[in-house]
Parts: sequence; structure tokens; C-alpha cells
Amino acid sequence: MLEIMRYAQSASRVEVELDGYLNYHFVTAPPEAGDTPRLMLEAGINAAAMVDAPDRRRRPVISLRSSPWKAGHVTNPWHDEFDLDHGHVRYYGDHKPTTIGLPGATAGNRAFLDAWALHAATDPRERLQAPPLLIYRSITVNRGSRSLVKGHVEFCGAAVIERLEHVVQRDPETGRSFPNLVLDLAVIDLADTGDALDMRWIDDRRNSKLDAEQAARHAPASWRRWIRDGRAAIPRARRRVVSSRVRSAEDQRPAGGSAEADLLQRLYTHFEGRKHAFELLAARVTAQILGRSGARYHDGWLTRPGGDGGVDFVGRLDVGTAANNLPLVVLGQAKCVTPSSSISPDQVARVVARLRRGWIGVFVTTGVFSRQAQVEVIDDQYPLVLIDGKTLAEQVLRMAAADHNGNLDALLNSITGDYDIAITYRRPDEILLG
Repeated sequence: MLEIMRYAQSASRVEVELDGYLNYHFVTAPPEAGDTPRLMLEAGINAAAMVDAPDRRRRPVISLRSSPWKAGHVTNPWHDEFDLDHGHVRYYGDHKPTTIGLPGATAGNRAFLDAWALHAATDPRERLQAPPLLIYRSITVNRGSRSLVKGHVEFCGAAVIERLEHVVQRDPETGRSFPNLVLDLAVIDLADTGDALDMRWIDDRRNSKLDAEQAARHAPASWRRWIRDGRAAIPRARRRVVSSRVRSAEDQRPAGGSAEADLLQRLYTHFEGRKHAFELLAARVTAQILGRSGARYHDGWLTRPGGDGGVDFVGRLDVGTAANNLPLVVLGQAKCVTPSSSISPDQVARVVARLRRGWIGVFVTTGVFSRQAQVEVIDDQYPLVLIDGKTLAEQVLRMAAADHNGNLDALLNSITGDYDIAITYRRPDEILLG
């Protein structure tokens, strides 16, 4: 992603580099490609020639080139929008003020309309035929005392058409209105290949000897997920760049053989047959963590088993001073799972769905949180604290040392003994009354 390449119309496909940059034609059509036509970027919308494959005729790929410096010019009086960190590109079709006919009259828009029929299909077999959209952005390169605005492109990823609309635009020079197409593109996640596109996928799609299923063997995992699940998969297939707050599974588990690792396994074993009692331990760990934030945490209650609706315990966090206090409802979810298990985005979303304005959530588990679950919490700015197995074990050791002279059995017996009296049949917002 964001690789800068030198694009020259007639450059050799044998040379790896041109003028110190990757040779676009080597990357997209290497020497072993033989007589396969090049994937050109002469226009904004560049649809590869159709291939007569064994199953049916298909278009291998559509390459898009956006030229930011032309935006507002008579030849390109619209502005493409790029938000690659959130996997979104808004791209306008190639209908111009001088074009006669409807938006499908131009070659590029015709290719868009044909592709949209496959990208919007409800049948996975139709989506399998859909051509990926490869997105490039022309960029300025400084070479010595010169700034070159042509001949260099930046690869911005592969995309699914999320939405296609017919719009009316206005030519800034003449004031004349004209129809066009605009596409919202979901740039797909390439994390499984190191944020790089395996061009063998595109080579296979251009191979007339391979059917669509065979041609998808090198497709990114996110693309295959979209083929399988359709539009519902787009939020999780979309590329997102998040901060280092996303932690690996290894960072969320205690080191093997450590006291914390032994404790975590012991917690799972102890609460395996009485997982509801684990909710009280989770509530007390939450009190320890939030209480050290500088705010005042007040214990609440546990919800009744089987009727929690995604909430296992309730607490209150008072932010500010006694005279200027903001009480926040805390909703907690506890999951006692094997330490090797991963909490999915769906499980996290269940807690988030219960939150109201001014409420925060806490999710405590003996396992770890999947990367995607963390990404969604961070990227969507959910007010949710994630407490993984490693953090849980560290807190329990501190609690045992502080309150039970290091005796873990005494702590666990206290949790189990207090469980029944901690259950209360009340609405979460009632904690604000106390």
C-alpha cells in the first residue's frame, strides 16, 4: 500500500526500476506474463479487456487513476476523495460536460455499471465474477530542482464498490450541468499479506485457462470474505489504520510458565462449572482498575443469570469533585473462557449496544480480544474498557496480596460465597440514585 511507482506508457516490463522507482509495468505485467496486454493507466478509468474463461466471460480488473491537480479543471471538474486510513474512496465517473447521452455513454462509466451489477449481487457466484478495482493516485515527485507532476503513481489499494449513484454535476467554467456516476469504494484490508497486494491474483484473473474459483486462489482474505458474505462483510473487510493501542494475542496473555499464566488457568478451572460467579470477580477487578484512574468507583450489583441481555454487572464511576461531580453508569460483561480463546467483535458489540449516552462499558475475560474487536472499539470510539486475561491475572494477584495475605484460595472462596447476595433485580440507571 502507498507504494510509489514510475509509470511510463511504453516502458519495458523487464526492468524492475525506472529512475529509482518501481516500474509499474514490471509490477503489473512482469516478463513471464508473455503476450498478456499491459494494464494501462492512460485514462482515469481503465478497464482491462474481457477474458473468455472456462466458466464464463469476465473482466479481470478495473484500474482507477485519480489526478488531484486536475480537480476543478474543465477536463476533470470534480474532486475524488481519499480516506485510506478508514478504507474509503469516493470516485467520480468519466462523463464530462461535453459528453452526449446518459452517464453510461462513456467507456469508463459503462465498465462501472457492468461491475456494479456484480458487486451488488446477492449470489456469491456472481460476486466471484466481480472485477476488483485497483486504485492509483498520481503524485508529484521532486527530482533535483524539478517537481514532476506526471509519470508517478501511488498504489492506494484494491476496492469493492459499496455504492453507486447517479448525480448531477456543474462545470465550474461554463456553469453547465451534466449527469455522471459517483462510486463509494471500500478499500479492502490487506493485513494478511503485510498490507501488500499479491499480484498473482490479478494475473490469475487475466488467465483465460482458469475459472473464477481458480482465479481467486491468491485473492486477499478480506476479498474472499466479501465474496462469501456480501455487503454484510464490508465493515470487517474494510482497511483501517489504527494506533498501537491494538495489542497482539501474545501481549494479552501471560508469559508461559509465569505465576500469572498458572493463575489464569486456575481461574478458568475454578469458575468453569460456575461461570456466573466469575462475574463478581470481574466486577471487583473492574473496581480496582477504574478506581485507580483518579475517579471514584462505586460497586453496584450483578444482574440475574440468563436475563442480563449482554450485561453481567453494574457499577458507577464518579468523575470530578464532590461539588462538581459527573456520575457515569458502568455496564460490565464477563466471559470466563479458555485462556487461548478469542473474544469476537460480535461479543463486544453486544455490550456496546446496551450503552446509552453518559454510560461506559467494561469487558473482562480470561481470554484475549481479537484484533478486529479492538479495531472496532478504537476506530468507532466506543466508550468500552477491555480487560484481557493477562491484565485480569495481574489484578487478581494484587487483590489476593492486598486483602488475603496472598492466599488465592481465600480470595476465590470469598468471591464464591458473596455471589448470591450480590445479585439484584434493578435497572442499570438506578445506580445513579444511590
